[in-house]
Amino acid sequence: MNPTDKVQIGKTNLQVTRMGMGGAALGGLYREVADADAVAAVAAAVRLGINHFDAAPLYGHGLSERRMGEALRNLPRASFVLSTKVGRVLLPAKTGEVESFWFDHPAPFEPMFDFSYDGVMCSFEDSLKRLGLERVDILYIHDPDDHYDEALLGAYPALARLRSDRVVSAIGAGMNQAEMLARFAREGDFDCFLLAGRYTLIDHSGLAELMPLCVEKKISIVIGGPYNSGILAGGALSGAKFDYKAAPPEVVERVRKVEEVARRHGVPLKAAALQFPLAHPAVASVIPGARSAAEVEENFRLMSVAIPADFWQELRSEQFLPKEAPVPEL
Repeated sequence: MNPTDKVQIGKTNLQVTRMGMGGAALGGLYREVADADAVAAVAAAVRLGINHFDAAPLYGHGLSERRMGEALRNLPRASFVLSTKVGRVLLPAKTGEVESFWFDHPAPFEPMFDFSYDGVMCSFEDSLKRLGLERVDILYIHDPDDHYDEALLGAYPALARLRSDRVVSAIGAGMNQAEMLARFAREGDFDCFLLAGRYTLIDHSGLAELMPLCVEKKISIVIGGPYNSGILAGGALSGAKFDYKAAPPEVVERVRKVEEVARRHGVPLKAAALQFPLAHPAVASVIPGARSAAEVEENFRLMSVAIPADFWQELRSEQFLPKEAPVPEL
């Protein structure tokens, strides 16, 4: 699979590479990342021919956007497709130190949910300042799990206005669940969704409803979290993370069995995790995170690994993959 092949986002003119780069790790997800390492990671992706990058105000409380912007802003603007998100505004922290469940040493800001029209416009302007850019290409509503009505009535009209004014080229929502994205698909006019962790080698909850709906409506899906927060990168090890927390025993056991199949066929687990989602016609791109140039280069190499059909067939026969889930072809 060629990671630099390009596909269209929805019905827009945007073309993204099949492999992109997620920006959560650049914000210090789980452990701190130095500025120089973060910028070098983005530079490595650019050097390899990757053109698709994703950030968010939440990631490192602004760090990811600032670092992504530093790495990209001096490149020809048409050479990359950049997404960020709205739904959280960053307020200056009242103290010098900020506690975060996800991010190690975040910037001194407190993220606060705000899916109102004005809140979205304010968040977007702040993002442009951190990025040092005049525009982004894709704008997502971020994690509106408990705020659906406000997101549909406030954030969505704001995004639609920005798209109508050609300030952004595509709009969508980014979530760790498929059910609400399906609601957005039915009730709004969206170009793409960022689905994190819900269509992976071990979690297929996006398959039954969301994926066929997006094919029908020509809404592209970008797959975030293809390693399910780490367990599909490191394997079934003690302390492995799944869905941003310690993996439960049943998930560890499932991954262990998938690893056994992978070993029998000589397939790196990470390669299978990266390539599997891209076989679905709704999926445009997969955006694994990386905190160093070496991790970007590894992801790129794994995307190109040839995976035999017998591997996918055994996963199906052992019921680790649904029979209706498309699999990559050699």
